[in-house]
Amino acid sequence: MILRVRSTRDSMAMHMKRILGLGLMFVLAASGAPKQPKLVVAVIFDQFRYDYLTRFRAEYHAGFDRLLTQGAVFTNARYDHYPTVTAVGHSTYLTGATPAISGIVGNSWYDRTVGKTVTSVSDSGTKLVGSEGQGSSPRRLLVDTIGDELRKSSAGKSRVIGISHKDRAAILPAGHSANAAYWFLDPSDRFVTSDYYMNDLPSWVRDFNGSHPCQAYAGQKWLDHTLPTEVGNLCQAVTDSPFGNDLLERFAERALEAEQLGKHDAIDLLTVSFSSNDAVGHQYGPDSPEAHELCITSDRILGRLLSAIERQVGADGYVLVVSADHGVAPTPEANAALKMPGGRLTGNPVAKAVEAALAKRYGDAKWVVNNGETGLYLNLDTIESKKLDRAEVDRVAAEAALTVPQVFRAYTREQLLIGQIQNDSIGKRVLNGFFAQRSPDVEVLLDPYWITGSSGASHSTPFGYDTHVPVIFFGATIRPGHYDGPIMPNDVAPTLATLLSIETPAGSIGRALAEIFAQ
Repeated sequence: MILRVRSTRDSMAMHMKRILGLGLMFVLAASGAPKQPKLVVAVIFDQFRYDYLTRFRAEYHAGFDRLLTQGAVFTNARYDHYPTVTAVGHSTYLTGATPAISGIVGNSWYDRTVGKTVTSVSDSGTKLVGSEGQGSSPRRLLVDTIGDELRKSSAGKSRVIGISHKDRAAILPAGHSANAAYWFLDPSDRFVTSDYYMNDLPSWVRDFNGSHPCQAYAGQKWLDHTLPTEVGNLCQAVTDSPFGNDLLERFAERALEAEQLGKHDAIDLLTVSFSSNDAVGHQYGPDSPEAHELCITSDRILGRLLSAIERQVGADGYVLVVSADHGVAPTPEANAALKMPGGRLTGNPVAKAVEAALAKRYGDAKWVVNNGETGLYLNLDTIESKKLDRAEVDRVAAEAALTVPQVFRAYTREQLLIGQIQNDSIGKRVLNGFFAQRSPDVEVLLDPYWITGSSGASHSTPFGYDTHVPVIFFGATIRPGHYDGPIMPNDVAPTLATLLSIETPAGSIGRALAEIFAQ
């Protein structure tokens, strides 16, 4: 009996030790777990190649400098979709989805149900708030965002706000259930929204608009450019200069303060998309003094935004992530000076070749109903009236497109439906960008470094200069360092979801970048 009692007591003691040990392990694990921020700020620089960070590194002394020295910097982040354009990049950022899943296949596309081109956020059922005209909404986005998951997990307590110069860049990252999305309407010198979100602008937005924000930049100089003083042309000139980013940052600061972001019972989200880099890049090209100047001023503006965030929630109260929606190709003229390939394709030769080939094969008719951003939409009424096989017509059209010099590849709708593509990164990116109900019947890709248009620079291709972008996480819960392994911007959404202990957005194909979590 005595031995049995002793054995029971020993067993109980050992059991208690295990419980205490497990409790201690739990406490240690909890204390070492990343502290959740009160505020998440997701920044996008529109048209910002990764190499802008390395080419101008010595000239960064503010925001980019802090991120590059104290943040988690991913040096090989590449989009795995096509086309690389604003709406697609912005829809990917906080959904983690590809166009094949999100339905956002371009800035615009031909909508066969209404027989016209629509934009990624156009919505005839909405009206602008703050000005006159049709509004915009995220209804064409088929999946949810980090902001949507925050709102769901907090029972609506989280505040989610998106801002940009462009409607699509304000709306798509913020998501369906955002409290607001604001964009700048150049002709009226004011930030507006849509009645999808609200019926009246908040007083702080009305006050900001009442200050006539563009007029602060009248006559200002940058490089050898001088902004006009007349009101009619001023706002567009502001947007097409470094002052456009400055204006947007001022508005972001007001949003932080007025909406008390980061000071609620739930985690808040602010998305900020700087559009002026894209405007300047298109006009002058990535190797111009103007693009260089935009990068340097973006560094200073980002530094100001970081300071404003830290005034709001403290240095350990937020996580910030910075990326870009796409890169940009060098201008053909800049490439020619270096004996590099490239050129300009003008006059719609692909559409003309396809029309001619289909007319020769099947008879005269209107064969191309829309020449889209990335390819051709064929006339289904004509195909049906002639009792033709749609797949065969698509194939003839693709073969005709390939006869045009500088056409790199052409894919038919049917090839993409069954995944009949080259097994390489280009084919995979085109497939990831294909959504049958919205994409063209024939996707047409030009040779590397070839662009459409008679001047300026452009983007949209699956090549490295358009797909390689920055991804940088920054905050007290983030382990600093340079991470050289390959990732996708699609990884941003699941990383934030893991950090915030919320559900990953439904369409995400990315992974959580757990290697950056400080323990």
